[in-house]
Amino acid sequence: MIVDVHAHYLPTSYRPMLETLTATSGRPTAPASNPTPDARRIFAAMSDAPGMIDQRIAMMDDAGVERQILSPGSMAPYATDSRLAVEAAHILNDSYRELTDSRPSRFSSLVSLPLPHIDASLEEMRRGLDELGMVGVAFSCSVFNRSTAEEEFEPLYEEMNARGTTLFFHPAQNGICSPFINDYGFTAAAGASLEDTAIVLHLIKRNIPARYPDIKIVIPHLGGLIPMQLARLDGQASTPDLLSPPSVMARSLYYDTVGWGSQAALRCACEAFGADHLVPGSDFSALLTVESYRRTFEYIKESRLPDEEIEKILYRNAFTLFDFDKAPPRISRKDEIAEVEHGRA
Repeated sequence: MIVDVHAHYLPTSYRPMLETLTATSGRPTAPASNPTPDARRIFAAMSDAPGMIDQRIAMMDDAGVERQILSPGSMAPYATDSRLAVEAAHILNDSYRELTDSRPSRFSSLVSLPLPHIDASLEEMRRGLDELGMVGVAFSCSVFNRSTAEEEFEPLYEEMNARGTTLFFHPAQNGICSPFINDYGFTAAAGASLEDTAIVLHLIKRNIPARYPDIKIVIPHLGGLIPMQLARLDGQASTPDLLSPPSVMARSLYYDTVGWGSQAALRCACEAFGADHLVPGSDFSALLTVESYRRTFEYIKESRLPDEEIEKILYRNAFTLFDFDKAPPRISRKDEIAEVEHGRA
């Protein structure tokens, strides 16, 4: 069975906070900021409205997907005000925990952090991984137009490396802050892939894969332009400050298979990175407007890659990134408050 490492979930309990974050930050990520019919369908499918979780599981069964690993994508709990960011992260992570507790064999989740606040993010990372049973960490490629590969995020990488944690990146939907992209309406269609490309370049330039080798880093959307750039990067970007050639660091990362059905892109990524470093992803529910959930994985089977490589990509590699059997103490903030109140009684 398939583990979908790239699936989004928007719980009802988080929507009011997301609207607040959108209003205070200007990030156009809340449902109200995307009123088109396609956007409404996408947001509905990733919600917990009546019947939607069962509908999601029915799609998973039809596609042969055993488990989704949930993350918020561009709807992350980021705010310049630290108290607001912490509150948003608590609401989101507790809501994810409720779903994964109710369907533990079908869903796992990644902990979202109250960025850009580092101390609070370290605390929430520990809570998510140690108390809520989350299986990795979710980052946006940037936070308020600041790359998450920058030096101020170093304590988070240190903690993840010490833990051997899996880190999943996702575009922030800012079109790499470029008017050449955003002013022409390509923020999502092309900007997302450029964000994927940029974060890999930033990670390489900062030597993060070499300095923190125990973090298992996952880049979405086949790595954007990176599969086609390895030779050029080695030729033009190999500078004395790099601890390894760019291609070596790029090949140490993992990449999900969200490719909008492009078998050519999939084969290119497989040749560039190796089948061992591709993992199945869907970007659920973004592609449902153009293809069925089942089709998102069938294109891999039809890619003309060798059977043994398809087997690795679809059925084996994800299990090397995540520990689905760990059983930490699972105490939510609600449980902690209830225990305190019980003690007072």
